[in-house]
Amino acid sequence: MSSSPREAGQDETMRSVVRLAHDLIRQPSRGGIDDYGPVLGVLEEWLTARAVSHRRLHDSAGALVGLLVEVAGDRPGPWWTLDACVDTAPYGDSTRWSFHPTCGQVRDGWLLGRGAADSKLAAAMYCHLAADLASRGRGFAGGLAVLLDVDEHTGNFGGARAYLTDPDAARPAGVIIGYPGMDEVVVGGRGLWRATIAVHAPSGHSGSSRTVTGAITRAARLVGLLDAAELPGPDGASGFPLGPKLTVTAFHGGEGFSVTPDRVGINVDVRTTPSFDAHDAETLVRKATIELDAELPAPFPTRVTEVASWPAFRLEENEQPAAALLSAARAAGLDVRAKTAGPSNIGNLLAGHGIPATAGFGVPYEGLHGIDERASLAELPAVYAIHQRAVETLLDLR
Repeated sequence: MSSSPREAGQDETMRSVVRLAHDLIRQPSRGGIDDYGPVLGVLEEWLTARAVSHRRLHDSAGALVGLLVEVAGDRPGPWWTLDACVDTAPYGDSTRWSFHPTCGQVRDGWLLGRGAADSKLAAAMYCHLAADLASRGRGFAGGLAVLLDVDEHTGNFGGARAYLTDPDAARPAGVIIGYPGMDEVVVGGRGLWRATIAVHAPSGHSGSSRTVTGAITRAARLVGLLDAAELPGPDGASGFPLGPKLTVTAFHGGEGFSVTPDRVGINVDVRTTPSFDAHDAETLVRKATIELDAELPAPFPTRVTEVASWPAFRLEENEQPAAALLSAARAAGLDVRAKTAGPSNIGNLLAGHGIPATAGFGVPYEGLHGIDERASLAELPAVYAIHQRAVETLLDLR
């Protein structure tokens, strides 16, 4: 039985999405390692061939950090943004992969290679959605932007930052981020407060007859104080389902055997919530350093330097763009739940600018950031249709 013209068109769209994703995976784009020009060049060539408006984004130093696609309606209205990164995590030990990290092949219904899951398949899908919208004419209000970030896996989110500060770009009313995973729509995440801590002590010879409390001993005591710090649990009143978390993530100092160092550095990562924010995190950490300096005095006070701070965020299910995405998924018969994530994501950065975002709904995957990364293609038609329906809802096209 032959397929209908509509079904044939859908099949060709899916094949085109996979071809573009294949071409993107073939271009190495590891964050902070590879040149981003070639992978963005693949997208630029594809978009130019379809007359879809796009331009490169640069940071304040002039570095290339992303590509912005813009499809404008014919009258004023809110703009909505689809966001997917096209830089990737490193390969790790590539000899342990069962295929080359940049092969981009399709095998047994899986798209293979670094970036297949996070997030080159989503980038290809979003470009097709923009091209489809552009081909319909301008009969809608506002517009659709597609942000293709190549400074995401560095943790800088340079593409997003350049987009948000671009005077020529319309401020988005909301953002849908194309992270993979089909069981849930991520509508929130814990925030973070990160700091480095410098712990001091007199240096000296390890064999000296004089007993001195060294920087390593003092730093180890501080780690104990931080690990023992009491943190509140989830705040039922706020409706945020997770409590805060503090982790010491790095401890470095000293060299060789005969010298006790005069300084040890510690990295601290605190995951925050609406009821335990960055101020609370900093207060807790500084309290521990004051206690350390009183218990084990040193020539210089322990110094805390903030490195990064993002607020926690959470959308209600009836808030856009979460409502459009959840509704489209459920209308397609999927049992999808709204999730608040423990790790932070680019949605936290957007929340700091007052922009609501979802941060994950896509195809099933394996090996994300690990070995043998792959994305399932069996669910791609459904995921594409759900995103398309959500976009049409947000632009009032249905």
